[in-house]
Amino acid sequence: MKNIFKIKFLPLIIAGLLSTTGCSHLFDEADILNSPNAPTDVDVRTLLAGTLLGMSLLHEDTDVRIASMWSREVNGLARAHFGYGQYIVSSTNFTWRNLYPVAANARLVQQKADAIGNKRIKGVGQIIEALVITKATSLYGDVPYSQAFDKENFPNPVYDPQLEVYQRLQNTLDDAIINLNSTAVLAFNNQDFIFKGDLAKWKKAAYTLKARLYLHTGDYQSAVAAANLGMSATSDDALVPHGKSQGINFNQNYDFFRVKSTGDVGFAGAYLPVLMTSRINSLNTKTNETALLNFFRLANLEPNTDDGAFTNDAPHPILTYYENQLILAEANARLGNQTAAITALNSVRTALNTGYFNGKTFSATGRLYENYVAADFAQNGLANPKNYSSAQLAILYEIISQRYIVFLMQYESFNDYRRLSKAIPVVELAIPLSVGTQKPQRLIYPENEINTNSNTPKPVPNQFVKTAVFN
Repeated sequence: MKNIFKIKFLPLIIAGLLSTTGCSHLFDEADILNSPNAPTDVDVRTLLAGTLLGMSLLHEDTDVRIASMWSREVNGLARAHFGYGQYIVSSTNFTWRNLYPVAANARLVQQKADAIGNKRIKGVGQIIEALVITKATSLYGDVPYSQAFDKENFPNPVYDPQLEVYQRLQNTLDDAIINLNSTAVLAFNNQDFIFKGDLAKWKKAAYTLKARLYLHTGDYQSAVAAANLGMSATSDDALVPHGKSQGINFNQNYDFFRVKSTGDVGFAGAYLPVLMTSRINSLNTKTNETALLNFFRLANLEPNTDDGAFTNDAPHPILTYYENQLILAEANARLGNQTAAITALNSVRTALNTGYFNGKTFSATGRLYENYVAADFAQNGLANPKNYSSAQLAILYEIISQRYIVFLMQYESFNDYRRLSKAIPVVELAIPLSVGTQKPQRLIYPENEINTNSNTPKPVPNQFVKTAVFN
């Protein structure tokens, strides 16, 4: 794991990120770029700004794109991504070059915040750390965490069991929420391009992330409790802002789909348009997703980079109100609380009916999301396309369908793809495999990690080996 520490400090990370992504507009802290030889002298707010940038870009990278292909939201059509879409990957296709350095800087934010007695900034640093490690463990399985940020004592950190990592993440988020309640004040509005220093929104984000983790582990009571304290409106969404200047602030999906790799990934052969088309002109007279489907893709099945979800200035989601409410809906449905499940699902439909989607607005033409009632999920009900004899199963099917749709180009779609095979009662989408008979289960540990950390699991699990949480 020596590679994790080679670029541990923020200025070097930021230089690399900016050279490849062009997102310098997200902050205007000169020290980030002007003090590459004195990283420990960077003040905590400047460090926070750069760490937020690094964390944000990790939600738009190749790992996320592969996760979206493996859940068949999109499909690999050409060059390397054709192979990825066929589940053809090796350790050389993955890297933690940015992931662990960003997490290390989140830990450094906390240390610097402790040094000046500012628990609020520490709490934000803890949430950033949890976001990064959540991505790492949910996609890769067992990962270094307990020893990951102490190079001197642990040059080869152990891989913590995935379930232990999940519990550590819950503890980290609990501590973050406590710290965010502190009265210590050091304004960081200008450095926080996600929430502009709004601590109430950071706390809601922490609870939504806790709810996600509880959903993964099947602790539905705790998922409901956390989600009830999570994001309560679309204005709470944690979105990465983007702009219209090439090489400066483009949305990274736009940069991939439209600029650098046109035609490599699209909706041809993907399951998402199949699912959405089945919900158009169907017996479900309360739903019309024509507008949202057109917001996602063009007539030729390319991602809509013209005026839809993937324009150059489209914000990118990290955590959202839609996710929070659909966690609430699914967890309640699995607990048998059908009224609460329908209420939470309807809250998403109400927002979709306004045209809101991740900070943008899609057309009113072909847009319809009327509220459901219990009778809609009865056998032969309009929201029971599989004609389940159980209303619980019908409600779950509608919820997981909506989750799949709103998670486009988020790695949580791949988490659902694996999780739903073991969540009780089992309700899954009919997502076909790209090839073969094996379902992809994880990303592969990076080659550099395998070569430098003697604690990397051996034999290295391939992409078809299940992780503990989704087994």
